Amino acid sequence: MKILFGIQGTGNGHLSRAKEIIPHLMKYGEVDLLISGTDTEINLSYPIKYKKHGVGFTFGKRGGIDFWKTMKSFKPVRLLNDIRTVDLKSYDIILNDYEPVIAWACKSRGIPCHGISHQGAYLSNKSPRPKNKKRFGEWILKNYAPVSSINAFHFAKYDDFIHTPVIRRGIRKTIPTQKDHVAVYLPALSEKRLIATFSKIKTTHWKVFSKRATKIYTEGNITIHPVSGIEWEQALASCEGALMGAGFEGPAETLFLKKKLLVVPMAFQYEQQCNAAALEEIGVRVIWKLKSTFESEIRHWLDNDKIVSVHYPDETSNIIQSIFTSI
Repeated sequence: MKILFGIQGTGNGHLSRAKEIIPHLMKYGEVDLLISGTDTEINLSYPIKYKKHGVGFTFGKRGGIDFWKTMKSFKPVRLLNDIRTVDLKSYDIILNDYEPVIAWACKSRGIPCHGISHQGAYLSNKSPRPKNKKRFGEWILKNYAPVSSINAFHFAKYDDFIHTPVIRRGIRKTIPTQKDHVAVYLPALSEKRLIATFSKIKTTHWKVFSKRATKIYTEGNITIHPVSGIEWEQALASCEGALMGAGFEGPAETLFLKKKLLVVPMAFQYEQQCNAAALEEIGVRVIWKLKSTFESEIRHWLDNDKIVSVHYPDETSNIIQSIFTSI
């Protein structure tokens, strides 16, 4: 059996999840990978047959998306040509983790495409939403990468097709420790902004992982690291808590490791707003807007918040098996 697996390449979560899913797919046949997107630091460790530009966004430095750079990177003619020309005839089954080229190619040609993504959880109205629900954000979540069937992942099983998160094997095997640092990954904020805030909270050492850093350096009680999968895992496993954006894989792994968590959803990024609503519902503290109280809110979290208990069993093999037995 020949399998095509499309993976969204914007952000690190999709590729982190794919690294766990691909070995299970390989049990059922020959797997070809297509990745679209331009903003990730994860090395997939598997051969990539197709690399497409796709559609994604660029992280800004003030807590949200850099809309100018995002628009500059959008290549509509290239996208349409990729959708029109991508090879689908060679494959017996096509799977998709929120990747638009394959999704729209399948839709336009009437070919089944099975979704296996976190974003698919928002096809259910039972998945939590923020107080200010956005029509355009809802439309994007449901139409960015359309699929004919779906297995989805979320922080809890909100619907019958939604499963708990895929946790990387390295994280599952980790024995957490407790040191005096906070692990930080806020890619939509500049190092300058983070250093200015954390330098005022001297009781804690801050390990900040930055998309823009090219080397490790220290300023007072703050160490800036380039984004590295192994170093991030180590910092997360040994931290007293983690401060990050409201993505999916990062918060899920933090909760799995029984670390206290503080999230700052990106402004104007509706999926992160939805994720933050779900996290807040289960007891995770959320800073919804960056304002003058940012420092005091972090201090309050350090002094008061407790660990949120979750149960994330390893279901990946069973989920993949269910997909292939339903063909």
